[in-house]
Amino acid sequence: MDLEKSIMSLADARGVSGDETNAAELALSMLKDYTDDCFIKNGNVIGHFGCKGAKPHILIDAHIDQIGFTVTHITDDGFLKISGCGGIDRRLLLAQPVTVLDKKPLDGVICAIPPHLETDESKVPEMEDICVDVGLTKVSAEEFISLGDKIVFASHCAKLQGDRITGAALDDRCGVASILRALELVKNKPLHGEITVMFSTQEEVGERGAKIGAFDIEPDIAIAVDVSFALTSGDSEVKCGAMGRGCMIGFSPVLDRELSQTFKAMAENRGLPYQIEVMSGTTGTNADRFSVNKHGVKAVTLSIPLKYMHTPVEVISLSDVENTAQLIAAYITEVSA
Repeated sequence: MDLEKSIMSLADARGVSGDETNAAELALSMLKDYTDDCFIKNGNVIGHFGCKGAKPHILIDAHIDQIGFTVTHITDDGFLKISGCGGIDRRLLLAQPVTVLDKKPLDGVICAIPPHLETDESKVPEMEDICVDVGLTKVSAEEFISLGDKIVFASHCAKLQGDRITGAALDDRCGVASILRALELVKNKPLHGEITVMFSTQEEVGERGAKIGAFDIEPDIAIAVDVSFALTSGDSEVKCGAMGRGCMIGFSPVLDRELSQTFKAMAENRGLPYQIEVMSGTTGTNADRFSVNKHGVKAVTLSIPLKYMHTPVEVISLSDVENTAQLIAAYITEVSA
């Protein structure tokens, strides 16, 4: 498995929350390299491994959706009015190139007033003031674009120096890639427990795919693989991890402390770099849904440090993805034995 290529392919696939088909089908095709028992159900990509019915039943999850926008109106001048789909940072929107996802993708740009004409350069635009220019009249736009169409940032992954990658949707496609890499590592090893892999939908709009997926799967243990904040200039070291220093193992009131400690000990025993991520309440990940599923599930978060979250220029380190995969592989081979 070429980890770098897999991450970039996944991150460049389109899959805004609620319309993840393109990204889900790509992830499913990759998952088929490791099991024939895989499919898409209610939008979630599901794959089964190990011995069905054996205990413990471990769910390993990463969300497949990305933030984006939805077309809400076409003005008389042919501009598109939009709303956010997921946690949009309005500070960075002006003059961004975007792609409207319809039957035929259309390039566009988010409108921006030239600084020469701007009366208040410090103002952060409200979402209702944002328009997308696709270069069409209203009549022409209505031929190609439907209300409810999704829009994404028109950015593609690129290599930075060292082992760094930048691009949109690395949250959480790098988590998907880390799970696939873990499956590669255990490909020829016996798995005595039951393992279910899920690439879930609609995490960015309320962990909805995780909720229905876990209810159907009924795991005993759930591992939510996601991203978390990597330290950048001006950030708080208390709230952020360090890029290149390994997986961030979550400790939170909603997580199972014993499970978090198990991953910590396993990383130490394997000589894998790791960091502790302390959260005082909920985690903001699918683990929040897993922990309260039906009669309750032991849940943990494994997070990959990521800079510039929810922007077109997210940044990750390949070594952190690899070390996360190594930790997942160690757990599912040892605990399910």
